[in-house]
Amino acid sequence: MPDSSRTSLVRSTTASGATIATITLNSPPLNLFDRAMFDSIAADVADLVANPPRAVLIRAEGRVVSGGVDVHHFDGMSAEDGADLWRDLFARLIHRIEALPCPVVFSAHALTLTAAFEIALACDIILAAPKAKFGLVETVVGLTPSMGGPQRLAERAGSGRARELVMTADLYDAETMHAWGVVNSVHEDVDTAARVLVEKLADGPTRAHDATKQIIGAWRSGGVAHADSVTPAVSGALFDTDDLHGAVRSFLDVGPGKASYTGR
Repeated sequence: MPDSSRTSLVRSTTASGATIATITLNSPPLNLFDRAMFDSIAADVADLVANPPRAVLIRAEGRVVSGGVDVHHFDGMSAEDGADLWRDLFARLIHRIEALPCPVVFSAHALTLTAAFEIALACDIILAAPKAKFGLVETVVGLTPSMGGPQRLAERAGSGRARELVMTADLYDAETMHAWGVVNSVHEDVDTAARVLVEKLADGPTRAHDATKQIIGAWRSGGVAHADSVTPAVSGALFDTDDLHGAVRSFLDVGPGKASYTGR
């Protein structure tokens, strides 16, 4: 791994042989998002797009998940520069994470600010430790979160709460985020809980998980009617998968919950 890398990408396998990919932010002391950090995690995501695993975990080392974006990154930017930056980060990070054909879990063990929180909101499931705090605090430099945070927060928590969190630039604890539906669950040992969940998801019917993401993605972009319109083809394609064939046979032969999956 080059010295300039701010992240690591490690692939591992479950006991059943399913591949898991773990991206770890590791740029002490604050895991700040500067150009090198953005480029490093974008390269990791590109690797996953080229060779998808069956589940992904995004986590961090250190006393915080991230202190946010290095403000030096914004110094001297023009309006055109800013627009180009956000287009680039949507294309290389947010949209690619959301489009991965497998479950993506984010583990927040501590303070999670701005870009890191927006990346978390692009993931399928967010787990947090009780001491974790979350914030979109861009207003302190006269900016609004621009990597999809406000709209994805509104989707999970409602538009009024999204406006409150962004406009106040306050920090919100894990229990509040759980109550709002932003964090899926809170765990004392969040790293272990996240790894257990990722292994469970990786061992599951990966093609069915991808279909679920496609259907929910259709709902996000066009509502229930659009999701209904794509569901027959997306779900119907599963009847050509080895996993469905094997799981149906297993259910009929030995009962529910005994099937194993290969991701094919």
